[in-house]
Amino acid sequence: MLNLTAQQIKVFDVIKESLQSNGYPPTRAEIAKILDFKSVNAAESHIKALVKKGVIEKVPGSSRGIKLVEEISGIPLIGSVAAGSPIMAFENVEKTIHSNPLNKSVDFFLRVQGESMIDAGILDNDLVGVRKTRNVENGEIVVARLQDEVTLKRFKKDSSGIRLVAENKSFSDIKIDESSDFSIEGKAVGIIREDL
Repeated sequence: MLNLTAQQIKVFDVIKESLQSNGYPPTRAEIAKILDFKSVNAAESHIKALVKKGVIEKVPGSSRGIKLVEEISGIPLIGSVAAGSPIMAFENVEKTIHSNPLNKSVDFFLRVQGESMIDAGILDNDLVGVRKTRNVENGEIVVARLQDEVTLKRFKKDSSGIRLVAENKSFSDIKIDESSDFSIEGKAVGIIREDL
């Protein structure tokens, strides 16, 4: 199981981009310049880590001697679902989950914070698999954005409007009115409980 750090993913992406655009990999100096590293040694240490993790290989005797072993495929875990801004940006990628145990189409994972969904079997610290979509059905569990906060709730729409319903009696529903800065980011398609 490859667990690359955010910086290692960035270095890998620079190498991959250069191979796709130019047909050859970048030098250590180019990687350092693109990623604003203080020294070429920083780029070299990330390359060594990527070699160790088996995603690239060094080709001896060449300043550009790097080749990809395989595409990194994986699903990013991009922060927490109680609050914050899940943006598909590397700064927010906590890690990449390489085996998708849900066997469903998942665009990203979010870590659940809080207990508002425990009656739906979603516990604090679970990873919820999210498929990006704006089209959700009544009763589905969704990731909704209110202003700058992101929440995981059950979507209910009826003649009185939209409500985001908690699956825990201790929490109140959130009523959405026309003045709310509200959007659906996606729907929950499953959860993973990590072995802690």
